[in-house]
Amino acid sequence: MDFLQTPELIALKDKTRQFIAQKIIPFEGDPRETPHGPNPELRQELVNLAKNAGLLTLHASQKHGGLGLSHVAKAIIFEESGYSRLGPIAMNIHAPDEGNIHLMEQVANPAQQKRWLIPQIEGKLRSCFAMTEPAPGAGSDPSMLLTSAVKDGKDYVINGRKWFITGADGSDYVIIMARTEDGQATMFLSDMDAPGIEIERNMDSMDQCFAGGHSVLRFTNLRVQEDQILGELGKGFRYAQVRLAPARLTHCMRWLGQARRAHDIALAYAQKRQAFGQRLGDHEGVGFMLADNDMDLQTARLHILHTAWLLDQGEKCNYESSRAKVICSEAEWRVVDRCVQIMGGQG
Repeated sequence: MDFLQTPELIALKDKTRQFIAQKIIPFEGDPRETPHGPNPELRQELVNLAKNAGLLTLHASQKHGGLGLSHVAKAIIFEESGYSRLGPIAMNIHAPDEGNIHLMEQVANPAQQKRWLIPQIEGKLRSCFAMTEPAPGAGSDPSMLLTSAVKDGKDYVINGRKWFITGADGSDYVIIMARTEDGQATMFLSDMDAPGIEIERNMDSMDQCFAGGHSVLRFTNLRVQEDQILGELGKGFRYAQVRLAPARLTHCMRWLGQARRAHDIALAYAQKRQAFGQRLGDHEGVGFMLADNDMDLQTARLHILHTAWLLDQGEKCNYESSRAKVICSEAEWRVVDRCVQIMGGQG
């Protein structure tokens, strides 16, 4: 594995870092930010800024207007975007849209791509991915899927409930995982305003980094046509792995940027705050925490890059991406927790 970055990637990284610092961070605290992410007006303003900067939906294929970034390149750029909680939303690389774009490019037919994918890449649409269900339905184990899709003439009729559906509120279309009468899982596409789709409630979750928060969805006799099947009948579980393994890792990439931001804030504070006759950072206990932060950040970065490299070699990485997600999320949580301690009452 070669850790050297090409001049083109370094230039793109620097451009992204400058864009986040100069154009996006000033929007943090904008009154249009809600506890569940930016409202549609703010989101569109951020998207327009990224589009004008040439930084919108970079991970999409060149065929569809993106740069076709490798997984390693995404690791570099997504970390930079995550330096602001609004960065991934502005650049259209936030969850779940980033993963859905990847899935739609891999599986959707040309008509489906024209209807949903292309406008999404252009920043005109948002989407959600509806797989997780309340108990005893599908959670970490997708084989427990309860939502049903019953054939009725040329249509399928979908019934069921989903929850923790990221970005559902305000989404334009949804990818639904449902079980057909033969017991197999299939993915279906539907506009969110179709009769039979109801957002029961928005959940009280910590999700300011996600446009639309997390919601509970109910499908009641939702009719979808055969041309709304995503891919082939009965291959929903296979397609889920196409989406989920890379998406686990892109979460880590964005989180790493957030953790690095927290560390930078705490480090700057420790360098200027005086306590007991010296700078806070000169106290051994605080210095140890800052050093531990640096080690955790680099450890997380290396796990991300290694797994991204394996994905670029064609490996499925179901195990490796799961391992990286645990390692990175716990490392980044430790970083943020230490930063809270260093900042004292400011948190």
